[in-house]
Amino acid sequence: MLMRTDPFRELDRLTQQVFGAANQGTWSKPAMMPMDAYRDGDEFVVCFDLPGVAADAIELDVERNVLTVKAERRPSPGKDVQMQVSERPLGVFSRQLFLGDTLDTDRIAAGYEAGVLTLRIPIAEKAKPRRIEISGSESNRKEIRA
Repeated sequence: MLMRTDPFRELDRLTQQVFGAANQGTWSKPAMMPMDAYRDGDEFVVCFDLPGVAADAIELDVERNVLTVKAERRPSPGKDVQMQVSERPLGVFSRQLFLGDTLDTDRIAAGYEAGVLTLRIPIAEKAKPRRIEISGSESNRKEIRA
């Protein structure tokens, strides 16, 4: 169902973890967001962790079976606040998924609850297994004698 993800983006994420690169993503170089993907019956489900991101700061686009998720976590303190510790990553997060032709990208449902963006993508009718009737006539049968 899920064809592949961007291997270079995965490499960037691992490099940032190992070498302690800055935790801020920008629109030109967004940070990675963790995800889970699995099949649940006749749906393909993808969950993205986006804690602290407002629902209106999330963008979803599908073009030619490529699903793009972008989100931005903005700083929340007011102008008179002096930050003492800042460990939560801010900025832009992005992920692209290459969806297989067996998914119905016209009927994607998205929900956002408790910092988790959940996408439900139905399996296309043409990709579901179906039983095929075999037709034949009785007159075509031949008796074989041994």
